[in-house]
This record gives sequence, structure tokens and C-alpha cells, in this order.
Amino acid sequence: MIPVFDAHEDIWTHVAQCRELGERSVFENHHLANHRAGNIRGGIFVIWIDNQYFDRPLERVKMIADAIKAEVEDGKSILKIATNRAIYDEAAAEGKIAAVFGLEGLSYIENDLALLDSLYDMGARHASLTWNEENALATGAKGSADRGLTALGRQAVKHMETKGMLVDVSHLNEKSFWDLMRIKTTPMMASHSNARTLCDHPRNLTDEQLLAIRDIGGVVGLNAYPGFVGDARSFDDFVNQAIYLVEKIGIDHVGCGFDFCDYLKGGDLSDVIPGFEDHTKVPYFFEVLKQKGYAQEALEKIAHGNFERLLMQMK
Repeated sequence: MIPVFDAHEDIWTHVAQCRELGERSVFENHHLANHRAGNIRGGIFVIWIDNQYFDRPLERVKMIADAIKAEVEDGKSILKIATNRAIYDEAAAEGKIAAVFGLEGLSYIENDLALLDSLYDMGARHASLTWNEENALATGAKGSADRGLTALGRQAVKHMETKGMLVDVSHLNEKSFWDLMRIKTTPMMASHSNARTLCDHPRNLTDEQLLAIRDIGGVVGLNAYPGFVGDARSFDDFVNQAIYLVEKIGIDHVGCGFDFCDYLKGGDLSDVIPGFEDHTKVPYFFEVLKQKGYAQEALEKIAHGNFERLLMQMK
């Protein structure tokens, strides 16, 4: 099986939810078997502020951070936080899952970038400026079309670049995206976004945005959330997204950001593609691409190589 890097997993939030119920070793008990079955050797595990805490994001991020520290200690034989590419490769050599610590949205930053530094010191090497909301840094997909990056948001982007953090444009509205593109100097990612041409949703990217990511050397992660793949919300729609992205921006700029999230508290099996519900089905996806004529080198770029190239920025 081809090794896979999944650029978007809501693992840390799930860890916190389970630990609040008294569980330990959450990754081992809930996720390890699926990761092994799918040959997922690494990914970006994000802190996402779950629904009941949207109005208390700072409180929640501190709770999740505490849960991460305990979980990493419990899971040190199977899980390794990768703060740079060398450590990522070490994890693979040791047979451990390499977790790049990510931040999905920075609503809790408010006006204090020092918190971003604190999370970096804890291991965070990835961040998107927003989820779908408007915050002190930028505007998400559900925010005002006329509002983009703020002055603090521009400062945050440059700060992240300096520190070697991966900047993620998924969830930004179009104005924020283009504001960011005007100041970005290093390759970045859309960790879990699809082509809007095939599925007209504000979370997806226009052709112009896709080409801009290509031109800066970035990577777009295929999202398996059914509402973002196409009208039929089917596995065929997901495969069509993969084919379209490769044809539009080239094989060197497409990766995986599956966004499997049925395991989250409040998750619903309607939030998965029938037949492509979790990481155990990922090998089948690559078998389908192989049947469609994709060579082994191309499959490996999509599966892990393209996103792993971006990990060279981490420091």
C-alpha cells in the first residue's frame, strides 16, 4: 500500500472530547487501527474549536492543549509530534504516526500574537487564520465578502512565515485569500478544499485561486466531506475532484486532506461519503486512480509526496 499523509484531521479536538469523559489513549483506542489499515503514516492533527465553545475559544484552546499534552505522553510508543521534517522522517522509521500539530482557525488569538508563540513552543507548526467566522485576523467563508485580512492578520502571516509554520488558506473567504496572496512569499497549502467548478460551495476554491496556489508552489488537499465534492455527494464525485485538480494545477500540487470527522462528538454518518467513510477506504481510492491510468510516481505524489515537500518549511 502507498503511504499517505492526511493534511486535515480533527484528532486533537476528539482527544479532548473523549478525555473529558474519562478516557485515555484516545488515538490508540479510536484511530490507530484505521490509520494502520489506510497506511496513514502522518498528518496534520488540528485543534478545532467545537460548536459549544465557539463563543469561548480561548477557554477551549487551553482545555484542548492540556488534553494534547496528556495524550502525547500516553501515546508516545505509537505517536510522535513532528516539529520539523527530520522528526517526521524519524517517526516513519520508528513505525510511529507522525503528527504535525495544527491550528484550524485562530479566533482565540484576538489581538495577542503571543498566544501563537506559546502554541508554537508547544509544537504547533500549522495554522489557518479562520474557520468560517470573522475574527481579529481575517474573514472566513461565512463572513462578509467585503472583509479580508486585517493589519494584525497580515502581521500574523509574516510572523508564521518567519517561524517556519505552514500557512493554510482553507476556510478563508475570497477577499482574505487574495489579501494573503499579495503578501505570501513561501509555498502554502489549502489543506482540505476542492474545486468550486465541480461543486459550487464557498468552502471550495475557484480556478483562479487554484492556479495562484500552484504558482506559489503550494498544494491543495482533496476533501472527502460530502457537501464539498459534488451534487451527488458520492465517491465518484470525490474521484472527479481528484482528476480535475490534477488536470488544472498539475500532479505536483494535489494531495490529501480528507477531513473525515464522523468520530467527533455530534458527528453524523450523513457527514461521510457512502463507501468512503474513513481511512480504511483510502487504499481503494488509490486503486481507482491506478485503474484510471495514474502511474505509481503520480500516486505517491498525491498520497504523500507533495505535502511532505511542504514540511521542509517547518523549523
